Amino acid sequence: MHDVLIIDDTEINLLLLEALIYKLGNCRCHGFGRPQEGLDWAATHTPDLVIVDYMMPGMDGLEFMQRLRGIAHCADVPILMITANDQKHVRYRALDAGVNDFLAKPVDKVEFLARAKNMLSLSTARRKLADHAQWLAAEVRKATEEILQRERETVLRLCKAAEYRDPETGGHILRMAHYSQLIAKNLGLPADAQELLLEAAPMHDIGKVGISDNILLKPERLDATDFETMKQHALYGYELLKDSSSKVLQAGAEIALGHHEKFDGSGYPQGLKGEAIPVFSRIVAVADVFDALTSERPYKKAWSLEEAVDFLNAGSGTHFDPQCVQAFLYGFDEVLTIRDRYREAH
Repeated sequence: MHDVLIIDDTEINLLLLEALIYKLGNCRCHGFGRPQEGLDWAATHTPDLVIVDYMMPGMDGLEFMQRLRGIAHCADVPILMITANDQKHVRYRALDAGVNDFLAKPVDKVEFLARAKNMLSLSTARRKLADHAQWLAAEVRKATEEILQRERETVLRLCKAAEYRDPETGGHILRMAHYSQLIAKNLGLPADAQELLLEAAPMHDIGKVGISDNILLKPERLDATDFETMKQHALYGYELLKDSSSKVLQAGAEIALGHHEKFDGSGYPQGLKGEAIPVFSRIVAVADVFDALTSERPYKKAWSLEEAVDFLNAGSGTHFDPQCVQAFLYGFDEVLTIRDRYREAH
């Protein structure tokens, strides 16, 4: 069913045009004698064809078209102007305003029906094209989502490979990733950056696959020599991920390289300071350390939440970015929720 909007201030003309349109079949007419009434109707409906008279008191056909084209869903609707004015400058102005075709008064019935039919066909084709474009967009979204799902699976499998060699657990990876997302949210980072960080943060220690078992699995604290070897995992992780075309893996490379940097410049491997440390790395540093402190390890007992919070506050401005610490503590109720949700299974 086609919806045809007709605007004409003369009632007899309005009735005549409606009668002609009904002869086309499968049409529904919406006739208005006042242009503003037609605009009000168009604000909530999408006509398939607009027929408008040029000579009307108050708002003429040109102004009506300009205002109609300002309604987003009516920007491309076919418009047929009917006028007794044969001056070329009027038609030029009408073309600039967005009219698609003209008819002169008195209206020739055969010509009117042919032109109206052609413009309705144009409108039908336009809608089919729009529907096809929406279908294509949906298919692209579906294909993109499938690619992203495969990418996420690759990331998780990479992280799983590191877990097999690292005494840190899968629970730690999930908690620190969600802590990182929470910090990003409270810092006001865009939603897509928060999601990217959630997916990339688990790769922070992927470089530990390059550390030998006698160091990685040592049940006591590392001595100075072993610790220097352990520090290489930041570079190993970066080298492993940096050349990927994936945004997630690129972010993972940045995080792997920088999450042991300290805000005062005393961290490793590059000794970066302050905001020279990428924001994702500054965020992950807080999330990773907090969860490591509050988790049990072969060489230590878990710290209490109060002790871990005191450690973050004490290191704010030296070890940690103060804004990241503040953002983490601001959402501490959510921190506890995440901690409980991803608690280790014994």
